[in-house]
Amino acid sequence: MENPKVLIYDGSFNGFLTTVFKIFEEKIPVANIQKNKELQKGLFSEAITVFTQMGKARRVWNSIQNKSNSAIKSIYFAFLSETKGIEFLLYQYIRSMYANPNDNPIEGMSEIVLKIQQHSRMVAREKHRIEAIANFELSQDLVYFSNVSPGFDVLPLISKYFRSKFHGQEFMVYDQKRKYAIYYNLYTVEIISLELSVYDCTGDLSHTNIKQLINNKLHSHSRYSRKPEMADMDEKAVV
Repeated sequence: MENPKVLIYDGSFNGFLTTVFKIFEEKIPVANIQKNKELQKGLFSEAITVFTQMGKARRVWNSIQNKSNSAIKSIYFAFLSETKGIEFLLYQYIRSMYANPNDNPIEGMSEIVLKIQQHSRMVAREKHRIEAIANFELSQDLVYFSNVSPGFDVLPLISKYFRSKFHGQEFMVYDQKRKYAIYYNLYTVEIISLELSVYDCTGDLSHTNIKQLINNKLHSHSRYSRKPEMADMDEKAVV
């Protein structure tokens, strides 16, 4: 029997979905799924690195969504909880959705579903909390800017709310804890990896050109980048 493998991915939701695609496509026995920065190989496990492919990620997203709109929402919200080991629980949950009736049931499936629902609800509550408490300042170049430190990774969930609130206006929300921002440029929402200082976030923004500041940061260091992610996930099924 083939030894179970540890699947290593880049930490993004699209990376996780690509990993799920690879597991199903290649019928890989799974010991665990880990972010590349948290790699801990099991004693008898072989590690496989998975590279994110948007086409494969989208196929998994669409397939799950077609089966259950509520399931894809729970999966996405629970993933954003960043809970250690959540990827393997989500994989088991997804696997159960496609299981043949004659297959042996996954042990403890009801407990797995309960945990996913609990984490999903916690993330949903944090989403609404951040939407309610985020304070915005208007920058010199007319971008509404807010600096937040949410308990969970909820920035991908809040753009729809703020696009409605700031209709026809640019805005940026920066996650101080995770060092990235969402930026709405009136056409699309960009996810931007960068590190802003406390001064950048708390200075007098009425005299700050926020777009120029961000561009300077992006071009001054290679680790700052605009990251392609699955566009506006919150409009597909996640609210």
